[in-house]
Amino acid sequence: MTDKYKNSEVVTPEVWRQMGLRDDEYKLIVEKLGREPNYTELGLFSVLWSEHCGYKHSKNLLKTLPTEGPYVLVGPGENAGVVDIGDGLAAAFKIESHNHPCAVEPYHGAATGVGGIVRDVLAMGARPAGVAGTVRFGPLSSERNRFLCSQVSAGMMDYLRTLGIPALWLDAFFAEPYSQNPLCNVMCVGLMKVSHIHRGQAAGIGNIVMIAGNPTGRDGIHGCTFASEEIAEALETKPPTVEGDPEVERRLIEACLEMMLSGAIVGIQDMGAAGIASSAAETAARAGTGISIEITKVPVREEGMTPYEILLSETQERMLLIVERGKVEMVKRIADKWGIQASEIGVVTDTGNLEVTENGEKVAQVPAEILTDAPLYDPEYREPTYLLETREFSAKSIPVPSLDEINQILLRLLESPNIVSKDVLLTCSQETSQELETDQAFHNLNPKSLKLEEAGPVWQVSGTDKGLSVVTGVNGRLVYLDPRAGTQWAVWDVLCKVAATGAVPLGISNCLNFGNPENPEIFWQLKESVEGMAEACSELGVPVTGGNVSLYNETGGVSVYPTPTIGAVGVISHVDKAISPGFKQPGHKIGLIGKLSGDEDSICGSEYLERIHGVVAGNVRYPDLNLAKAIIDVLIDCSQKGLLSSAQPGSLGGFGTAIALSCIFGAEGAKGAKINVEPMRWMLDTRHRIDSVLFGECNPLVVVSFDVKCEDAISELCNVKGVPFTVVGEVVPDRFTLDMCVRCGEAKVIDVSYAEMAHAYHGAMPRALGFHDEGTR
Repeated sequence: MTDKYKNSEVVTPEVWRQMGLRDDEYKLIVEKLGREPNYTELGLFSVLWSEHCGYKHSKNLLKTLPTEGPYVLVGPGENAGVVDIGDGLAAAFKIESHNHPCAVEPYHGAATGVGGIVRDVLAMGARPAGVAGTVRFGPLSSERNRFLCSQVSAGMMDYLRTLGIPALWLDAFFAEPYSQNPLCNVMCVGLMKVSHIHRGQAAGIGNIVMIAGNPTGRDGIHGCTFASEEIAEALETKPPTVEGDPEVERRLIEACLEMMLSGAIVGIQDMGAAGIASSAAETAARAGTGISIEITKVPVREEGMTPYEILLSETQERMLLIVERGKVEMVKRIADKWGIQASEIGVVTDTGNLEVTENGEKVAQVPAEILTDAPLYDPEYREPTYLLETREFSAKSIPVPSLDEINQILLRLLESPNIVSKDVLLTCSQETSQELETDQAFHNLNPKSLKLEEAGPVWQVSGTDKGLSVVTGVNGRLVYLDPRAGTQWAVWDVLCKVAATGAVPLGISNCLNFGNPENPEIFWQLKESVEGMAEACSELGVPVTGGNVSLYNETGGVSVYPTPTIGAVGVISHVDKAISPGFKQPGHKIGLIGKLSGDEDSICGSEYLERIHGVVAGNVRYPDLNLAKAIIDVLIDCSQKGLLSSAQPGSLGGFGTAIALSCIFGAEGAKGAKINVEPMRWMLDTRHRIDSVLFGECNPLVVVSFDVKCEDAISELCNVKGVPFTVVGEVVPDRFTLDMCVRCGEAKVIDVSYAEMAHAYHGAMPRALGFHDEGTR
């Protein structure tokens, strides 16, 4: 093989180390190839064996997750998972991270993160229909954190607006460990017919390899290596900034959907991390074939690009297409119709190799299977030393608040950035106006195209009665205090929020955001978290359909909270049976489905403990997964029978905050609650405290409201499932009062108006960010 690049770029230890490869990994490459790689080949290994692409420290752990279920059509290993939503329809969904780019270029990092996950879902044959986000930043008292928050939000929303895809959900959390390393996790959901599922496979010897979308530039070369390092190290070798072009993506989506429907596409893959290198190697490896690429056929936008640069570029808005022989011209006509470029760059072979030539001269030849088979590591692990201190915490060290302090505590929690309305973030934008250039092709879009339309608490699948519930989230503070228990609470919390709409949870996708796995304490967090997730998913009967791992989220040895973001999708057969969180009518009864102990441990790791007392500590109890599963079943049954008017899971801020949120979201004339704790005294711990009862967390509970005539039926459903059910009050017009027996007798512990609660909940985030109308500053 002629090697014109080996002479100009000599492969030395310094070279492979700069590319992110270890000495033992280089030795393994030589062993597998039976020779030394040239510079271009080494580049292929450096990106495909990076942590970002190769999952070297997590793949063995991920194998323990349950991945099969009655609704799963496509599980892990493809561009996205796919679940059956009934009547011949399917939903594709996956969550991905774009953490490192957002720390450096927050606007463009978030925008391209959205674009990338949208293309992953597109590659399954689905029309991208909605996006949900989970973002993490440091405290908003810092100007830089406010900047990151507003820019990441603007990047996501501007890109989505151009695509015409709705933001289904946005979950934001603020804590000091995220100050140096913000997190941006984005999940996309797409819709399709089951018969239209596509795969990322280079099947069919002799089929044509094409590239569609933007011409290739030098942007993002070694971006996946950048994402596999600590931020401080990564900044030293920061690749050229990657910017997205949502208008091109919008056209690319329509073109690819039409190409797939035409029958011309055998396989399709997003060109994200590692660009052509990863998409070609992965599609070939999945099919057990090879791919030969003539690099001069790849459209480029910069002169003098080498094969190395073209292969590793992470230029956005590109798709790799495997096209059936004889249908190339059809694909090009469709591309022309939508105003994008589609070019032949190679062919599927039977060699099993990724081969690259330049003007017919071979410059790289590596078995695809070797490229996609990165070495796997099982590092040493040990329990973190910080847990010795956090576990010593006793709630007895926290003074029990006086009765006249409770109102202010509730209002302070309602204005906590972790609890407040995030609606203002959905209005963020860098653009003063958004006028899209719409050509005739867009006017001719099929009106029957599957899309999601807002329908109260769920999103209706157009042309059907079905609705989807889409939720993402995790409480990293709980995971920090106990990775196994905290992750189980994360799974429960997200699935409960799905079920609280009446939807049946179909599957989850996860995004594991952790620090440096080579640190034994960090790897212990990762291991405990994944094992906790496996246990929770198994007990709750919900499989994992795919996901993403983002490691090295730390700076100067300071890691983010271990943050295993969970994204879930559920389906409800009739949207008119969906349950929303706000109270509906005065006079309706208010009930508690689930368990509330009120013991001292309830405040461990809570929002109350940190916001009011400045403490992050305690022993996090494990969820009762049997009870959790039963609560989910009860919520779904109640929805199907039309028994509940509202449902609000107890999460951050506990029982008291869940009641307050039900008031805030309430209908006109139903924005208050009259609560008496006495009916649930039977379930309270003998050591219960007033703050634990009202603001303690880690209790599997849901606050519901219902017409009095439905009480017996709800009680019967709960009794059959073994779920505690207690009527605790009734809906009133506009005031939240709560009575509780204390030493001096029954006292009004909470007495706040709807106006006070709404001011705290809706106004705190805009005030913290310095926003005015429409998300501008």
